[in-house]
Amino acid sequence: MDESAALDVTAARAVETGDRDRLLWTDADRDWASRAAAQVVGEGAGAEAFLTRRARLVLERIGPRQPAVPRTVRALRWRPWVGVVVIAGAFLLGVVVDRIGGGSSINLLAPPVFVLLVWNVVVYVALVVRVVAFRGRPGPLRTLLIELAALRTPAGGRTGARARARDGDAGSARRAILETLPSDWARLAASLYGARAARVLHLAAAATALGVIAGLYLRGLAFEYRATWESTFLGAEQVHALLATALAPGSWLTGIPVPDVAAVEAIRAPDSENAATWMHLLAGSVAAVVVIPRLVLALVAGLVERRRAARIALPLSDPYYQRLVSGYLGRTGRIRVLPYSLTLTPDARVGLDAILARAFGGAAVMVEAPIGWGDDEALANLSFPAPADAEEIVMPLFALAATPEREAHGAFLEALGRGGAAGSRHPLVVLIDESGFTARWPDEPERLEGRRAAWRELVAAHGAAPVFVDLVAPDLAAVEAELAASALDADEPPRRRVP
Repeated sequence: MDESAALDVTAARAVETGDRDRLLWTDADRDWASRAAAQVVGEGAGAEAFLTRRARLVLERIGPRQPAVPRTVRALRWRPWVGVVVIAGAFLLGVVVDRIGGGSSINLLAPPVFVLLVWNVVVYVALVVRVVAFRGRPGPLRTLLIELAALRTPAGGRTGARARARDGDAGSARRAILETLPSDWARLAASLYGARAARVLHLAAAATALGVIAGLYLRGLAFEYRATWESTFLGAEQVHALLATALAPGSWLTGIPVPDVAAVEAIRAPDSENAATWMHLLAGSVAAVVVIPRLVLALVAGLVERRRAARIALPLSDPYYQRLVSGYLGRTGRIRVLPYSLTLTPDARVGLDAILARAFGGAAVMVEAPIGWGDDEALANLSFPAPADAEEIVMPLFALAATPEREAHGAFLEALGRGGAAGSRHPLVVLIDESGFTARWPDEPERLEGRRAAWRELVAAHGAAPVFVDLVAPDLAAVEAELAASALDADEPPRRRVP
């Protein structure tokens, strides 16, 4: 899905998942958007075409009601003019700030051009280190540029306590939408915006160097620069060696040899000579070390940016997307719940059905017989044959009242991976029922949070995401949001998609 469509779809998802109580965007609105989009795209269209058209219908209808939503969407779109301004400003900076030396002389041992060369060499080393050690994580300059060119702060997200009380539930729903959208989009577009910022910064660096070269020659037309050098500790041979190394790229590019030791000795202060040869060498070095490599890096970043902008992958494992796509395609998915050392009470089963109906629509729910504690034979035989006509989600279910054990609960999660439930690129979501724990230890929030932390640690160690829920008295809106978030946060992709 391309960048524009992905942002619209992400915005529609924020509207429909952020407004948990259907205050701003009702069930009737949701049904209308799905029906209208299906009619527009027709039966033969793919899931992405349907989601894109539906998202645009959602934004068109909610925009007049909640103007902050389209404003936030516009704010999140990359503003190309920011890159143009940065590059143009960098060129002017190079023209204005370059001073070859004091007055009309060039001190060959201390021209500002050398600072530019050294800085860019350091940047190249840092880029390699970042790719190897930090996996290309954007640095502070890229992050700053992204913030300038694509606002990631929710519009209207800062509201005082009195304003929140005055707005009531509708205001809370609006704020939830405006907080969800930027964070969701930042996660999806991080790699794209990182490549785009890298392209702009490489072009800006090249523009700065070109500005330095332009300023150097423009001032050389109006003034005669004299080349000289002086040093307390270095002689002509050492100075020649330094200049030969520093100006080697310029000599290679221009074909002008670096003057020999005798020529260097002849211009030791207070002597000097016309600086034209040295200016050509300095300009050539800047072009070879800065301009050419930066343009190549900008081209590479641009190609990466173009590919990523055309192929943003939505988290279609998210229950929100699954429900929409299944409804459009006329398919009902399957939810396969696997309790571990837990027998559901009738009330808990009713709550489980309500949760899954809310999160996954009309998906068929299959609750397997509980697997006993430490039942090694059951774990060894755990397998998941692919259904021929539906998409299946395998969802393990634990009891918070049980202390998480790596040898038991952890082994169960490992067995799910071996059995095929964790064989694709989608995240595994683990349900953890709190009803038994709260019935046994009511009004003990510290004990509850401690047990949750232990379960989070165990589940995260297996690349999954925990969702805590009281099956006897579930908060349907909260659990729906947790399921949606967990589909994005799991580290490993263990859910299976069946064609």
